[in-house]
Amino acid sequence: MSTVKFKGSPVNLAGEFIREGVAAPDFELVKTDLTPLCLSDLKGRRVVLNIFPSLDTGVCAASVRRFNKLAASLPDTVVVAVSKDLPFAHARFCTTEGIENVVPASDFRASGFDAAYGVAMADGPLKGLLARAVVVIDREGKVVYAQLVPEITEEPDYDGAAEAVRTH
Repeated sequence: MSTVKFKGSPVNLAGEFIREGVAAPDFELVKTDLTPLCLSDLKGRRVVLNIFPSLDTGVCAASVRRFNKLAASLPDTVVVAVSKDLPFAHARFCTTEGIENVVPASDFRASGFDAAYGVAMADGPLKGLLARAVVVIDREGKVVYAQLVPEITEEPDYDGAAEAVRTH
């Protein structure tokens, strides 16, 4: 079982966080138009999964804004913002913030994404939401970068994720 912290207190995750070098499990998330988004739909492209608890927090919103800027400089790459927020919240946020380079996707239907990637918080104040993490998947579907952010209230390593995309 993986562990992170929320404001300094330990939070257990349900399972183990995904590791670099493994085949990325397929998933089905929900886009803002309520249609499915599957990893298999993105085959042949590099994928960055920006995973976080909720758009309604400052750090999560900042990560989507930052990845939106990064996405513009990462050719042949799809950046997916993943949380359990409803697709309507994703749509509202992206419209309000002018987010155009990121694909917002919701895991609200409990499709197994959180278990497959090991990001479901099993306890703590945010139990049931996704932990903050970044996963980069290469064109062949292999995980080439996996960062589980140790403290939920901190931002991910944007440079590390961008470097992983550029070198794979």
